Amino acid sequence: MDQVATLQLESVDLQSSRNNKEHHTQEMGVKRLTVRRGQPFYLQLSFSRPFQSQSDHITFVAETGPKPSELLGTRATFFLTRVQPGNVWSTSDFTIDSNSLQVSLFTPANAVIGHYTLKIEVPQGQGHSVTYPLGTFILLFNPWSPEDDVYLPSEILLQEYIMRDYGFVYKGHEKFITSWPWNYGQFEEDIIDICFEILNKSLYYLKNPAKDCSQRNDVVYVCRVVSAMINSNDDNGVLQGNWGEDYSKGVSPLEWNGSVAILRQWSARGGQPVKYGQCWVFASVMCTVMRCLGIPTRVVSNFRSAHNVDRNLTIDTYYDRNAEMLSTQKRDKIWNFHVWNECWMIRKDLPPGYDGWQVLDPTPQQTSSGLFCCGPASVKAIREGDVHLAYDTPFVYAEVNADEVIWLLGDGQAQEILAHNTSSIGKEISTKMVGSDQRHSITSSYKYPEGSPEERAVFMKASRKMLGPQRASLPFLDLLESGGLRDQPAQLQLHLAGIPEWGQDLQLLLRIQRVPDSTHPRGPIGLVVRFCAQALLHGGGTQKPLWRHTVRLNLDFGKETQWPLLLPYSNYRNKLTDEKLIRVSGIAEVEETGRSMLVLKDISLEPPHLSIEVSERAEVGKALRVHVTLTNTLMLALSSCTMVLEGSGLVNGQVAKDLGTLVAGHTLQIRLDLYPTKAGPRQLQVLISSNEVKEIKGYKDIFVTVAGAP
Repeated sequence: MDQVATLQLESVDLQSSRNNKEHHTQEMGVKRLTVRRGQPFYLQLSFSRPFQSQSDHITFVAETGPKPSELLGTRATFFLTRVQPGNVWSTSDFTIDSNSLQVSLFTPANAVIGHYTLKIEVPQGQGHSVTYPLGTFILLFNPWSPEDDVYLPSEILLQEYIMRDYGFVYKGHEKFITSWPWNYGQFEEDIIDICFEILNKSLYYLKNPAKDCSQRNDVVYVCRVVSAMINSNDDNGVLQGNWGEDYSKGVSPLEWNGSVAILRQWSARGGQPVKYGQCWVFASVMCTVMRCLGIPTRVVSNFRSAHNVDRNLTIDTYYDRNAEMLSTQKRDKIWNFHVWNECWMIRKDLPPGYDGWQVLDPTPQQTSSGLFCCGPASVKAIREGDVHLAYDTPFVYAEVNADEVIWLLGDGQAQEILAHNTSSIGKEISTKMVGSDQRHSITSSYKYPEGSPEERAVFMKASRKMLGPQRASLPFLDLLESGGLRDQPAQLQLHLAGIPEWGQDLQLLLRIQRVPDSTHPRGPIGLVVRFCAQALLHGGGTQKPLWRHTVRLNLDFGKETQWPLLLPYSNYRNKLTDEKLIRVSGIAEVEETGRSMLVLKDISLEPPHLSIEVSERAEVGKALRVHVTLTNTLMLALSSCTMVLEGSGLVNGQVAKDLGTLVAGHTLQIRLDLYPTKAGPRQLQVLISSNEVKEIKGYKDIFVTVAGAP
């Protein structure tokens, strides 16, 4: 009987194009194999002779990490078979065609994510075998797989929270919310490698590489590592925060258009932190990394967000009798807005009922297990006040639910409570609407309606858990029983009389109404209203007063009066931060009683409007004409203007252009051609920055057709 020749591998086809399409990774390119766990992928092996299933045996070996180990789950060996033994590494099927073998490989839905090497071992007789390398592949989380902890059972949501490579961040304040376009760019060809580079530079990896890699099957673990690595407080993370005014050693947080440039700069410079970021930059970059790794993620903005370090669920702010908001040494603040992430996952580490959206916050605010990271904290746990559940739930609960106490300060001491607001924190919690450019309010996901019995019950429940039963009752009872919360004899409101444009005088209207209540004297009262305007910082603080004004008036019982106010441009020119925010405060003192009332108005100044138009048809590889128009509506010239264009599938990286000076009242028109590289829905982001205004932004949604499509 003739001896059968030994089986030798001659070639391998990883079928990247087919596999990547079936695994929703084709946007990353098809030059290399990128697949998702819990789902079969295919490869073709060509041998020196036909494969004989009865006598030939092949062992597959898949390895990842520095010291692959079957014990740690970073090495898997499995035989060629048609029987899939369950949620383990296996060949689920194979077919023979002459000398070729088409194999279906299955990865378990709890496999470690990462870069893998794949090889086969073929026996050669007499106890010997030959090892053939098949190539490498990348394994990601799989939100399409029901067995994966990140499974999201909605194709519409998957298209939004995994596949969409652009979106919006919401900024400003709760009365004037602005949308900020952002290019996530998670499918740019090198971003996946940078994402794993981020994991490989974490302190966990540096301490124990093999153990760290073995835990990358756990979405909770991966999220916490990424949350710590997006900021640079403990490590060589991606971004260095800067909440000051000097960005001369880097880029102002307002001048970033997207994540790609940030991640590429971090990688190109050997992991040196990129300068600079603030909350929306941290969260947007984390969104890019999470979506790239296969974890459904969205960016969430919380307006009037509490930073409650001492965990007492109360934020104290102070004003003097001249209506100036005073700085304090306390770290507790109320941010105008704060931005974090939500990631979708099963929480096997928690009791049932807390799956779904989880808060993760990469902005460095406080440490968690020794590192500056935050979460995942279950949104359901936050809503129900279950602050004992991991991770960092008390901190996030306070961000959306803390009470605000406003004090009148005199002679260095708190003399009077001006307001105790139980509903001023956690306003208009927002994210991008699915399948739309509109804003979607998700406040009800975080808390019951303000003032409802359920909301107060949850608040006291959380207070008892965070402060203990004795401390939880005393501060609030003292506050409610103090004379500082008595009804006031008048109601004060500040309104804007027009659109607040930067570079223009600001017109406001003070409206005062006597309250027809028997608890107050029925005769006229005299009021002295002292106003103060200050530049408002994103982190909740203010700068020195830039405008003061005093109004004296008498108000009859049951009557209403209005008083116009003018804040001239000359008062705030060169005195605002890049955010262009102003807080106008008023303290009204009742001459008959000496008691005081507070009125506040936060103003977000609108920059000039940017117009973007494109040619009617956008096609892959063909010139797309873009027209950008900017009219300087301000009372001064914009100097050193620069324009940056960005958009995945439309622009390779960034296109930057110096524009010089734009004189007041003049219009700038720019025409340029782009050559789209990817079909489908795309978004072009345009930023024009100058010495005077850092954030003139615009965007244009563009649908790109494939080349030659009718």
